[in-house]
Amino acid sequence: MNHSLASNKQLVERLYRDCINGGQLELIEELMHPDFVGSRGEKGPSGFAQTLSMVRAGFPDLRFTIEDLIAEGDRVVARWKMEGTNLGLFAGFPPSGKKVAQSAIVIYEVRDGKLARAWLQNDRLGLLQQIGAVAEIAAAAPKA
Repeated sequence: MNHSLASNKQLVERLYRDCINGGQLELIEELMHPDFVGSRGEKGPSGFAQTLSMVRAGFPDLRFTIEDLIAEGDRVVARWKMEGTNLGLFAGFPPSGKKVAQSAIVIYEVRDGKLARAWLQNDRLGLLQQIGAVAEIAAAAPKA
């Protein structure tokens, strides 16, 4: 593997290992491109930090495990599993205390040695089901 592909993979590994799992949020500025655009439309390192803070607030013990990491050109694909306990507010729903697991695939674009773009495909519905939010929505829905 050429040096740039290896360094691109190391960049994504650092994001999960040191920043997300390790709680070193100060690394966001170092790892994210100033023009970063996330899968939810978040902009810049601060936008990524806000999203990460929201997820960490809902799941303070969250832990990501990278199951596959593939690099090609300026892209790095990570297939990961996230596990955690819903101990805080998440997506507007109160904490359930339930342990959850979610798998996803995210494609990162690397520009100038930093993460510039992210496209995420995850099972958000499955996560909401695990914390009981889907049942809560169904109970609140008007009856026909």
